[in-house]
Amino acid sequence: MKLKKLVLTNLPYVLIGLACTNLGEAWRMAEGGNASEKILGLFSAIPSAFGNPLPSFNALDLLVGLACGLLLRFAVYMKGKNAKKYRHNIEYGAARFGTAEDIRPYIDPKFQNNVILTQTERLTMNSRPKNAKTARNKNVLIVGGSGSGKTRFFIKPNLMQMHSSYVVTDPKGTVLVECGKMLQRGTPKLDKDGKPVRNEKGKIIYEPYKIRVFNTINFQKSMHFNPFAYIHSEKDILKIVTTLIANTKGEGKAGDDFWVKAETLLYTALIGYIYYEAPANEQNFATLVEMLNAMEVREDDESFKNAVDLLFDALEQKDPDHFALRQYKKYKLAAGKTAKSILISCASRLAPFDIKEVREITMYDELDLDMLGDERTALFLIMSDTDGTFAFLISLIYSILFNRLCERADDVYGGRLPIHVRCLIDEAANIGQIPNLERLMAIRSREISACLVLQAQSQLKALYKDNMDTIIGNCDASLFLGGKEETTLKSWNSLLGKETIDLYNTSVTKGNQESHGQNFQKLGKDLMSVDELAVMDGGKCLLQIRGVRPFLSRKYDITKHPNYKLLSDFNEKNAFNIEKFLSTRMPMRPGERYRNYEVTAEDLASQTL
Repeated sequence: MKLKKLVLTNLPYVLIGLACTNLGEAWRMAEGGNASEKILGLFSAIPSAFGNPLPSFNALDLLVGLACGLLLRFAVYMKGKNAKKYRHNIEYGAARFGTAEDIRPYIDPKFQNNVILTQTERLTMNSRPKNAKTARNKNVLIVGGSGSGKTRFFIKPNLMQMHSSYVVTDPKGTVLVECGKMLQRGTPKLDKDGKPVRNEKGKIIYEPYKIRVFNTINFQKSMHFNPFAYIHSEKDILKIVTTLIANTKGEGKAGDDFWVKAETLLYTALIGYIYYEAPANEQNFATLVEMLNAMEVREDDESFKNAVDLLFDALEQKDPDHFALRQYKKYKLAAGKTAKSILISCASRLAPFDIKEVREITMYDELDLDMLGDERTALFLIMSDTDGTFAFLISLIYSILFNRLCERADDVYGGRLPIHVRCLIDEAANIGQIPNLERLMAIRSREISACLVLQAQSQLKALYKDNMDTIIGNCDASLFLGGKEETTLKSWNSLLGKETIDLYNTSVTKGNQESHGQNFQKLGKDLMSVDELAVMDGGKCLLQIRGVRPFLSRKYDITKHPNYKLLSDFNEKNAFNIEKFLSTRMPMRPGERYRNYEVTAEDLASQTL
């Protein structure tokens, strides 16, 4: 291909050079003893030389042709090098809105296998499409002010797709009520050919979702969550402590990192002791609080040993190199008054666990976070959008979830989970800080994705500070549903870019003689200015996918979805009853004994008679 291009580019100069060999021939035919006479005789010899259409192959003539060809090639090169560059009609910007042709390569032909973004734009769930250049991660940043329809136009349509396992942050618990029954029914079971499997009566067999609920508004309507159940090594202990510190407020001196580090040492030591030495039924936050309560400190008696000190003394006799013991010894370097301040700060940080309901809800675990990538599951995390007291429990779940799923994908499945796990994080700024979120957002290859739903981009800045840009950069798709927050508007204004427009001015000058003037020019204009973004039609939205022109589209019409009839929005009979769902589950508590009874078909027959 390169050789062909080279030949075609230089062929005209070769032909001209061969033609110019006749010019050398004319010079030889010209009569004259000196140069001036030769030049005069050249004009009379040219017709005779060029009368032969064939080039001359005389050495001198070939040299003349070569010189002419090279001279012309050099002239063309210099002309092109110094040529003025024009970009007609895009001089000041080439921004435009995307079209159906722009989005087509990114859409899966099968509707159910897409992430729904707008009424006309979707993104395939296939992380390895045939054309590798169209591969995009499934992380989406959704920004919209209060009432812009973040739940109706994004979260619920994507839940109705039912192609993944879902983790849904659900403020006030409305999404579970509206979509729970649909998920309980699930999707049709498919055979090898992709056709629905039917039973003997010809009815379609469905594969239901496993429903998990963690409710921080009403603990009576919640399943249990115990972070200790997901500890498998020292690094898991450190991750839990880091998340706990980041999302709770202690009473240490503000701005002093010493108190945070001291608390971290103590938490790590106590949790390490509980994990390695306590029985399974005592591995929970209730035991941690009781150990802190037992840690009496006497400022006037440095040699006094409380109950926890005695536990670690016994541990030292058993295992002098124990992980928990090493951390506790570092904490014990603090003097009596300092140690007392550290304990007060710890007690303040863990104050929510003084509530009986909180201790009960974290006594054991029913969420099975490890298994979300193994079987289709819908985990609903119900939280208050006004009170953030228990938000740290939600952030703990997400932190454990991301880490455990990544480890399971690498250790069990060779890097990819069998079922994609999508985290639809509504009110992402209110759940607290997820440590290392900027790194966790880059886990596309493991079939895990996150959708961050915010009211304004400035919320990310306040929570993640310098990592905000990294988090946004890891979202290949951004969706703006409307709002008036200035930071968000300026960001989208810059993202959309400028287009080139024609400007037409007229002028009138009045005096003794009236004159008129017209002026035409081109200039750059924002594709959408800040004020235009602020007053954008409530039924429209903006979408930006990496590598594609932005789209100004209509928000997704939820009523057009094939599964809309399964929601309570369509029929109140489809409302999910949380109390009824939880009442059918037998509460299993560690350490309790249960009797198992075997019931035969004969026993059931006798009961019916």
